[in-house]
Amino acid sequence: MREELNDLLVFMAVAEEKSFTRAATRLNLSQSAISYAVRRLETAIGIKLLNRTSRKVSTTDAGEKLLASLKPGFGMIQSRIEELRQLGDTPRGLVRIAANKPAVRTILWPVLSQIVRDYPEIQIELNLESRLTDLAEDRFDAGVRLREFVSPDMIAIQIGPPIRLAAVATPEYFRKHGVPKHPSDLDQHACLVIRFHAHGTIYDWEFEKDGEEIVKKVPSQFIFSESDICIEAAKAGHGIAFVTEPEVITDIENGSLQRVLADWCPPFDGYYLCYSGRRNISSAFRLVIDRLKYHKDKTL
Repeated sequence: MREELNDLLVFMAVAEEKSFTRAATRLNLSQSAISYAVRRLETAIGIKLLNRTSRKVSTTDAGEKLLASLKPGFGMIQSRIEELRQLGDTPRGLVRIAANKPAVRTILWPVLSQIVRDYPEIQIELNLESRLTDLAEDRFDAGVRLREFVSPDMIAIQIGPPIRLAAVATPEYFRKHGVPKHPSDLDQHACLVIRFHAHGTIYDWEFEKDGEEIVKKVPSQFIFSESDICIEAAKAGHGIAFVTEPEVITDIENGSLQRVLADWCPPFDGYYLCYSGRRNISSAFRLVIDRLKYHKDKTL
């Protein structure tokens, strides 16, 4: 069995390098050993895997299919070996995370600030852009997303409890303009809306009660790209903001903001840390994952 695995590894190297000489250098073996391993594999399988000329090495159709099936498996094995190798190491290195401000303030910051105290050799980079960045293209280790925005090809780890949205304005605003009892009443109110990306659409307000779902396009004089300035506008009396509950819970409790339509805002899945399963996970990033992972009895 070990011999077969070695031969498969040799075949992969030759197929990827398209050269017996370069494969020998890569694996630190003699060229004759490389040639012998490939011949032994072809004999065992009973089919030709490589086309050889004096100038070029290429895979046959069968060889190409075998190579395509081997890459994911060997890649995963190498990744896991690297993880195990790092278990005994002190976590170190840079971890890059893209997240919005509410997630950073309410979930990430308390955990990450403690991590760098515990492990001085870890460096954390937080990108607080509200747009949904392309994690692979922008070379982030992970992103923080609400569950509905997590791509199906990503690994998603829950890092926070279910959350609710909250429609809020100042008590004075509601004294002047009345309190909406139903989402349709918002047509008569000043609303403060958010467009998270310069080229994206304005976020429609979503409500649900007793099985009835309403997606509401609300009238607005202000359009913001960040929820924090939207909340400040609500505090200044400009209208109703619709943001996540953790962002305004203190203002609701101290009376500076009043909540409405709470019965139309059921809880939904909260924030998830998402990342590609195809990338190697460093010891530092593994620590971040473990520390952020949400447990129902965990206090945030």
